[in-house]
Amino acid sequence: MQIAGREVQITNPDKVFFPAAGYSKGDLVDYYLAVAEGAMRAVFNRPMALKRFVQGAEGEAFFQKRAPAVRPPWIETAVLTFPSGRTAEEIVVRDAAQLAWVVNLGCIDLNPHPVRADDLDHPDELRIDLDPMPGVPWSQVREVALVAKGVLDDMGLTGWPKTSGSRGMHIYCRIERGWTYPEVRRAAVALAREVERRAPEIATSKWWKEERRGVFLDYNQNAKDRTIASAYSVRPMPDARVSTPLRWDEVPDCEPEAFTLATVPARFAAIGDPAAGIDAAVGSLEALLELAARHEAAGLPDAPWPPNYPRQPGEEPRVQPSRARNRSGAVPPAAPGKRAGPTGRRRTTVPLVEIARARTEKEARKGLERWKARHPEVVPYLEPADVLVDAMRGRSSAWYRIRVNLTHVPAELRPSQEPLEVDYDPWAAYRGRR
Repeated sequence: MQIAGREVQITNPDKVFFPAAGYSKGDLVDYYLAVAEGAMRAVFNRPMALKRFVQGAEGEAFFQKRAPAVRPPWIETAVLTFPSGRTAEEIVVRDAAQLAWVVNLGCIDLNPHPVRADDLDHPDELRIDLDPMPGVPWSQVREVALVAKGVLDDMGLTGWPKTSGSRGMHIYCRIERGWTYPEVRRAAVALAREVERRAPEIATSKWWKEERRGVFLDYNQNAKDRTIASAYSVRPMPDARVSTPLRWDEVPDCEPEAFTLATVPARFAAIGDPAAGIDAAVGSLEALLELAARHEAAGLPDAPWPPNYPRQPGEEPRVQPSRARNRSGAVPPAAPGKRAGPTGRRRTTVPLVEIARARTEKEARKGLERWKARHPEVVPYLEPADVLVDAMRGRSSAWYRIRVNLTHVPAELRPSQEPLEVDYDPWAAYRGRR
């Protein structure tokens, strides 16, 4: 294909990438070219991690931080340093040809960092990720988005909403490039806590799942090395759903399933990009950082960081509240043949059983359904939040674990730990190379 004055080779364009909807890899490329103006606005000059689905949306994805060694001379890169101290040369997209080349690698969604290639230490984007707990309706996500808008307005920031393309919503704010990653995250923590204060029944800033209710504002998406699917990204959902920018007056009535690979190009052609003004609406974090200072003066510690980050000054203990309150718990037994159980080596007072470890969430959930069919007496007692689905980061790809919290099940009906329904070992291939 001739794109932006360059010849871009699209391999296997007829390969089906979305079996349920029937969309091919060529359809995916055509989609991104149709919305290239909006998609480019979201990723322009930003290093990006490559999340590759070489077998399509239902296949296993793997993460590739380092740019492929074999690439056209017009593919640009930037060298990032990660919290571990390691470095990687990542792809930087600046035109539609480069965009199409990335999609041809099997990248269904695009995952750029919140920095530009000319200043890798100072983000120009504050990212608000609204992540609903299991069982939380979409209407509640919309409500929390509107509360977040109110906080941003009061802090002098312009928020630009979009569907996540999955179960949640994102709100982005352009910010001046004067703050470091820890400072931007500190502002995000303050915002999350303020949204929770204003809407405590529907929003939470609590990091530990056992403390959450409603919609979680994931402030740690602003930590260094975290990425989120960008605007106009197609997501690996059966219907090829799209992370779609919205006007604020659309938020109260929007439905995420309305925005797909098939519908968004026509919407883009008809109304343009609702986020077209984002680069001109650059704001300051000063008001949020002042709010953070007030929180700290009142005794609030720094919120927990992700487990792979070094412990930070002022951070609250990285221990689940149930274990901190009661050290008399026990380490749940491992499944037969496994060395580690539902909590690893950690003690807990929560009755947990592990159901599956799988390459894909779909496989893991099938295992859960088999377990439920074997224990029908348990199912009526389970609440949505009792099923814990964890996306685990392997060496180059994610894998999925499902555990079940049996707290609401009468003790006499609680099943013991059984062999895993799906027993995937993400490290087996690497152990075999030693």
